[in-house]
Amino acid sequence: MFYPSIVENLAHNAIKNPDRLCLADGKKALTYKEVWDSLCGLAMKLDTMGIGRGNCVVVECDQSVDYMIWEFATHLLKGIFVPLEMNASLPRILEITGETEAVLHVANKEVPELGELPHMDIADATAFALGCERDGIYRGSIEDLEVVDFPKAEDVSEILFSTGTTGKSKGIVLTHGNDVAIAENVCYGVKMKPENVEMIPMPTSHSHGLRRTYANMANGSSVIFVDNLMLLKKVFAMMNDYHVTSMDLSPSMLGMIFRLSKDRLGEYADVMDYIQLGSAPLSEEDKEHLSRILPKTRLYNFYGSTEAGCSCLMDFNGADKPQGCIGKPATNAEFIVVDENRQPIESSIDNLGFLASRGAINMKEYFKAPELTAEAMPDGDYIYTKDMGYIDDEGYVYMLGRKDDVINFGGVKISPEEIESMVIKDDIIADCACIPVDDPITGQAPKLYIQIQKDAEYDSRQFKSFLSEVLDANKFPKYIEVIDEIPRTFNGKIKRKDLIALNKKN
Repeated sequence: MFYPSIVENLAHNAIKNPDRLCLADGKKALTYKEVWDSLCGLAMKLDTMGIGRGNCVVVECDQSVDYMIWEFATHLLKGIFVPLEMNASLPRILEITGETEAVLHVANKEVPELGELPHMDIADATAFALGCERDGIYRGSIEDLEVVDFPKAEDVSEILFSTGTTGKSKGIVLTHGNDVAIAENVCYGVKMKPENVEMIPMPTSHSHGLRRTYANMANGSSVIFVDNLMLLKKVFAMMNDYHVTSMDLSPSMLGMIFRLSKDRLGEYADVMDYIQLGSAPLSEEDKEHLSRILPKTRLYNFYGSTEAGCSCLMDFNGADKPQGCIGKPATNAEFIVVDENRQPIESSIDNLGFLASRGAINMKEYFKAPELTAEAMPDGDYIYTKDMGYIDDEGYVYMLGRKDDVINFGGVKISPEEIESMVIKDDIIADCACIPVDDPITGQAPKLYIQIQKDAEYDSRQFKSFLSEVLDANKFPKYIEVIDEIPRTFNGKIKRKDLIALNKKN
């Protein structure tokens, strides 16, 4: 049974299993009871400051236990949590606090430019923790929780702003009901066990890391935060110390682990229950590699967005599905494929359309942007994407890429990931990206950008010979260009628009 908000689920788990590890970050480890005591005490302090329903509290992420306590305390007061990425720039801080009319700024250091806006330190999260011997919201029984005025499912829980790399940031408004529905998708999707201990290096200022944390809080299991995956010795030590049974990674983070530690993850083959990956497509090469070193581990690739999170998933370990398959819809999601006019179609590999989904996971709206909201979900039901794909006869969903990314080579639709997954197998390639470019004969053709491994020698003839062995003729890049670095977002997505702009510039 799930309650209407993550914080209410956490409260009930604090009653049922008060001494179970709830959150840890390498510096601090708190049980469910300690987290509940801390967030209740902090909520009472914020209440004395006049912070309550509908007030926005902006908190800069530092990937810590304290950061999450700030979120849950804000939720308990029916306030709106607004996360900022770690080390956010001053313009970013001013933009988000101003746009949301924030009543409080929380970070590891004050920002004088915010003027009279109140500031508190993230470390203050546990300063007001309640004790069992004191009167307060928590007294230690389920009956006591009945008098707590928890937020309702329809109440707004948070506003997640896009990173704003191109133009103004979009604010995605989510409700407590959205959070719980997404948590259900994760819990049921990965078959999460009560004793699960999940390591989350993904930034909890963004939807991916936050939602995996929510799932574990709803499930009553444990979360271990990591703030620097480059310190792999420390990461593996924490995995041992906390007996980690699952991980949440982005494809770029997985690639980093492979590069820095080779196959060391394979040492956890007998204890790792599952690994979930999302935020960007995972290369076929990395899928095969991970499956090989963790043969008994469930390996999930999630599809979703900030607007409609964790909506589709597949355990790819041992799955025999064509490239582009993203699995079946999660518990609280339903998919259709539509045409340019957003009319449902009978889709197939030969009749692609645009993916659209609906369910309790769908956002409420874009913040102060009714036009954008109407464009994304005009009927208030489905969220329509620009992701091209189809649904097969068994109900499996396939995503071949964004409309602008899919390459129309003489009428044949080619996913850039199909090419990239083969190219990356060459030992000299550190990274690669494929984009569509105009072609007078075929309409479009693939152009490949490659980043060469440090100290490797690039021989164009040898490389083209390799490509001819691994790619079909219609997928062979018409143009190949070597660049210093493939541009990617914080979570590993290729910035194809940057490469398209670079191509036009050249």
